[in-house]
Amino acid sequence: YRLSIKRKLRSKRFLFDPFHDVPMYRKQAAVQSDICFFTAVTKENIQIKKENPMRHVMSPLDFSVEELDQIFNLANDIEHHMDKYAHACAGKKLATCFYEPSTRTRLSFESAMLNLGGSVLGFSDANSSSATKGESVADTIRVISCFADICAMRHSKEGAPMVAASHSSIPVINAGDGGHQHPTQTLTDLLTIRSIKGSIGSFTIGLCGDLKFGRTVHSLIHALMRYENINFIFISPMELRIPDYITDLLKEKNIPYKEV
Repeated sequence: YRLSIKRKLRSKRFLFDPFHDVPMYRKQAAVQSDICFFTAVTKENIQIKKENPMRHVMSPLDFSVEELDQIFNLANDIEHHMDKYAHACAGKKLATCFYEPSTRTRLSFESAMLNLGGSVLGFSDANSSSATKGESVADTIRVISCFADICAMRHSKEGAPMVAASHSSIPVINAGDGGHQHPTQTLTDLLTIRSIKGSIGSFTIGLCGDLKFGRTVHSLIHALMRYENINFIFISPMELRIPDYITDLLKEKNIPYKEV
């Protein structure tokens, strides 16, 4: 429900908590104009959102190989029949919460949502959010959950999107967290490989550059590990070589690789 309030009303009028046992990110309304709106979401509405069958996307491993094939088939259908999906997300809102600068990733999320008939809101830098005032990721996502249907989050700290997902009542997509994961970029890479080669598997792939901190590389390696007959060649200077935890995992799974 929505309450219209006057600027001169004292803050004690807003000390009610419509969430009851759900922590509020603010319990007082910050009034910056003569009339403002305070939007409250009841516990019943939160419960409805929690029953949403959609899932969080933190890693490419959140999908099975079979599910990835279904996603790629759907992506191909969207590419060739865009009119068919022009209103697929009509009435839905995507929140892009980017705590670090991004051009390609943020705009790709926003353009995709607009192409599907939805709308977009959010912020493109932590300095333009309440994080500058000390607000936590957990509190931010609680608020975002009231205004959007899905959230794409990029953060400089590894694991931040996972923290958000654990406190969110809407699906959260990891749009890149530190040097950890970048699942949607991996899905794009896998789709590109499949479109060029016809399938995923039975090939040698060379990965070159910053292999130590490159989250896109880490996500892609983890995803390709599940396909048959994949050989890796890692090309980088010694100071940017692939992390040991990845090479240890490759050895454990008897997947051949070479570092040059």
